[in-house]
Amino acid sequence: MSGLKRNLRQLTRGQLEQWLKEQGEPAYRAGQIQEWLWQKGAVSFSEMSNVPMKLRQKLAEQFLFAPLSINQRQQSRDQTIKLRFVTHEGFRIEGVLIFSEGRVTACVSSQVGCSLTCAFCATGRMGRQRNLSSDEIVEQVLLLRKEALQAAGTSLTNVVYMGMGEPLLNYREVVRSLEMLTAPDGLALSPRRITVSTAGIAKLMRRLADDGVRVRLALSLHATTDEQRNRIMPINEENQLESLIAALRYYHERSGSRISLEYILFAGFNDTMEDARRLLKLARQLPGVHVNLIEYNEVPGLSFRGSDAVTVKRFQEFLERYGIAATVRHSRGRDIDAACGQLANRGMKEQR
Repeated sequence: MSGLKRNLRQLTRGQLEQWLKEQGEPAYRAGQIQEWLWQKGAVSFSEMSNVPMKLRQKLAEQFLFAPLSINQRQQSRDQTIKLRFVTHEGFRIEGVLIFSEGRVTACVSSQVGCSLTCAFCATGRMGRQRNLSSDEIVEQVLLLRKEALQAAGTSLTNVVYMGMGEPLLNYREVVRSLEMLTAPDGLALSPRRITVSTAGIAKLMRRLADDGVRVRLALSLHATTDEQRNRIMPINEENQLESLIAALRYYHERSGSRISLEYILFAGFNDTMEDARRLLKLARQLPGVHVNLIEYNEVPGLSFRGSDAVTVKRFQEFLERYGIAATVRHSRGRDIDAACGQLANRGMKEQR
């Protein structure tokens, strides 16, 4: 792949019109090209049937198209679809399509692997190979949207940055991808339909607010004390709970966007009623917060086990009794490589 070529989707409508003008082409061609890029989900220049062949050749000479290819597809009995994508140099990443409660959600990755080494996560076992470009992040969304249309005849309703990697450690490219997804001349998604999930980097959470980002922000909490969280998430040693809660509050105040706490329940680790009371105390510090209680997708080789359904329900009822909105996110795709990083990790082993 030539380093001199730029992905065509990176161009705004104005930039594309300027380029067309330089080529002696009418400005209305920009609308035709962008329709192919964003609405029709084209993956090659040859598909642009209403664009003259000569112009398509010029586009191919100067721009790139579709920096990802689909290497493997898995579909669960519950309809969840997991795709393993391959970058131009052969790295494996994951994207997931989730059908639930009237929603069609694309879950995308922001890095190849991850550097955070959370104790319960398959992705952390890979290490971080590199950051994904904004093109590659957006391409996952478009390929998952195409998959949704083919599998169920419906488009995406939501996008979550909850796949491989820590989004805020790839700050510039993640923010650029958000701009592309929400731009009127891009995919035109509402920021309220996009969630960025972070393991918790307080200064970058605040930077999101200062930079005018308006998507929903979720903190992967998974523990209710610093001592407990340090054991499973080393990043907490430099981003302790007090600073993270303050950063979430700052983001909400500056952006007006909803914030949420993600809490995986691990049997015998963070699922006692004392944990529930501490979680309630943390949640009460955040206006309008929503708590997602997540069933754990177990990872072979790791000792963590998910809490039973009775315990999960007890947590939910306790939080709601005291006025905190709480939703149970049931484990999806149990009959496929469902855990984050599991399919890509297996792909790396196969490649080696």
